[in-house]
Amino acid sequence: MFNQNRKEKLIIIDFGSQVTKLIARRIREIGVFSEVLTTNEIKKLKNFSNIGGIILSGGPSTVTKKKYIKIPKKIFSKGIPILGICYGLQLIVKTFGGKVETKKKRREFGRAILFKKQNSNLTKDFYENSKQLVWMSHQDAVIKLPKGFKKIASTNESKLTIIENTKKKIFGVQFHPEVTHTKAGKKIFENFVYSVCKFKKQLKAKSELKRLISEIKSKVKKDKVICALSGGVDSSVVALLINKAIRKNLICIMVDTGLMRKNEFKYTYNIFKKKYKLNVKLINASNIYFKQLKSVNDPEKKRKIIGKLFIKIFEKEAKKYKNIKYLAQGTLYPDIIESKSATGSKSSKIKSHHNVGGLPKKMKLKLIEPLKDFFKDEVRTIGKSLGLVNSIRNKHPFPGPGLAIRIIGNVTLQKVKILQEADYIFINELYKHNLYHKIWQAYAGLLPIKTVGVMGDSRTYEYTCLLRAVISQDGMTADYFNFSKDFLSKISNKIVNGVPGINRVVYDITSKPPSTIELE
Repeated sequence: MFNQNRKEKLIIIDFGSQVTKLIARRIREIGVFSEVLTTNEIKKLKNFSNIGGIILSGGPSTVTKKKYIKIPKKIFSKGIPILGICYGLQLIVKTFGGKVETKKKRREFGRAILFKKQNSNLTKDFYENSKQLVWMSHQDAVIKLPKGFKKIASTNESKLTIIENTKKKIFGVQFHPEVTHTKAGKKIFENFVYSVCKFKKQLKAKSELKRLISEIKSKVKKDKVICALSGGVDSSVVALLINKAIRKNLICIMVDTGLMRKNEFKYTYNIFKKKYKLNVKLINASNIYFKQLKSVNDPEKKRKIIGKLFIKIFEKEAKKYKNIKYLAQGTLYPDIIESKSATGSKSSKIKSHHNVGGLPKKMKLKLIEPLKDFFKDEVRTIGKSLGLVNSIRNKHPFPGPGLAIRIIGNVTLQKVKILQEADYIFINELYKHNLYHKIWQAYAGLLPIKTVGVMGDSRTYEYTCLLRAVISQDGMTADYFNFSKDFLSKISNKIVNGVPGINRVVYDITSKPPSTIELE
C-alpha cells in the first residue's frame, strides 16, 4: 500500500497491463521514486499532497463497454500532472467527453512510425527528423478529442497518438514508451518527470543507504531482529544493512530446507560467520519441508506451504531470545507487484511469492523489509556500498522457495538430489566458459516427464532436465540466451553422463512475457 512517509513520489496506477512493472522501472532508472498502486488502492487514498505526478498504465479493459475500469474523477482535478499510456490515454479521453471506438480491421500491434504534428514539453528531443519508432499494442483508438485537448503526434493508423491538455497538465500516448521497442521511450518519461512534474533527482546510492539505516534504527530501537539469511543477494544485503544499523541486536538464521543448490548452504554460512562476523544460527528443517511438500503439485500451494513453514520456524526460534519483535527478509519491489492483482481478481495476479502472498495472515513477528521499494540491480548497488563480496552480490537470482519451484509437480528428496547435480554442472560450465556474468539468470529444472533412452545396450526410463538461461536488465522482461550448438551439446552430454536419473536435456527458448523466468 501507499507509503506516505516519502516527501514526494510519482504514482503509477495499474490497470492490469503485463508491462506496468516496466513503467516503474523506467521511472526509477531516471532517478525518481515511483510506486505502483492498484485501482482499489488509489480509491482509498485520501491525501494526495505528496504525489508529484501520476501515470495511468495500459490494460486489457476497454472504455467502449458500459462497464470498464475507472478511477475517481476527482484525481483529474487535483492539479497533479498525469500521463496516460494506451488504456490510460483512452480513459482520459472518455473521462473528459471524447470518443473511443474499437477498430476491428485497423488494429496496431508491433512497431509503428510516429509523426510529429506539434511541439510539446512531453516530446522534447524525442524525435529524429520529426518522426520516431514506437511500439503499439491496441485495438481501441481515440477518434474524437475532448474539449481543451490537442493533437501532438500521429501514426498512419492512429491520428490521435499523442494528445495533451496544457492547462490541466494532462497527457496521453497510445504507444508504450516503457518497452525497449519504443526507441526513445525513456525520453518521454524524462520529459514528463522533470519538465512537466518538476521532480528533482531522488535516488542516489549513498543517500539511499543512509536513509535505510536511519529508518531501521528508528523503527527497531532497542528491540532485536531475526533475519532470514539464504545466501542470495537480497537476504545478504538485508543482513549487512541491518547489522550496520543495530549490530549485536541482529540474529541471522539460516534454515536448511533441503531445497538449496549444491554446497550453497555451507558456503553462505562461512562467508557471514567468518568474514562478516555476524551472529548466524543454523537450523536443519529439511525433513519438515519434504514431509509438508509430499504429493503437492500445485505451485501456489507449494509457495504457501513454504511461506507458512518459514514463519512457523522463525516464530519458534524467536521465543528463545528476549525482545525479538521483528523478522527481516529480502522482499523486493517486483515481488510485491507480482503478488497482487491490479483489479482485485485472482487471474491478474502472477504468483504468490513465498515471502509476500505466501505468508500467513496472522503473524506474531512484525516484518521489516528494507528493500521492498527496490529492484534487483538497485539492491546490488546497495550491496556494493556495504562491501558485499562479488560472489554473492553478482549471483544470479534464486527463488525463495528454492528448487521446489524448479521441480514441476511433487517434490521429493530424490528429485532434489538429481536436480542439484544437474544444476551444479550447468552453472560450473557457465563459469568455465566466461558466460555466467553475461546472463541474468540460469538454472536447471526437472520436468515431470520420463522418457525412454539407451545407455550402452540397456533401456533407460528417466527424467527430462530443462535448462533455462535468460538475458535481462531487471528481470521484468527477458529473452533466452543464445548459446552455441556446441556448448549446448557439451552440457547435455555432461548432464546425461554425470547425473543418474536424467536421460534427456532440453533448452527453454521462451521469452518473458509470455512465460515467467522461473517454471512455477
